[in-house]
Amino acid sequence: MTALAKITSKGKTTIPKEVRDALQAVPGDLLAWDLAGDGRVTVRRVRPLDLEYLKAVEGTLSEWASDEDEAAFRGL
Repeated sequence: MTALAKITSKGKTTIPKEVRDALQAVPGDLLAWDLAGDGRVTVRRVRPLDLEYLKAVEGTLSEWASDEDEAAFRGL
């Protein structure tokens, strides 16, 4: 599928509905533009991190928080 959109003089564009639907993007979502070396660009929707969930998971990882663990994994 090819979708066309015009860029304004301020660099703004409207994301075609077909693309928004494919990305499941809604107003307020963040989009990431990935640039390939050959000039191709891909766009993807970025989902915000659930910080509350990540903090809960962090609390379960304390068994690997010793100075010995830090030294063992430092070079990875």
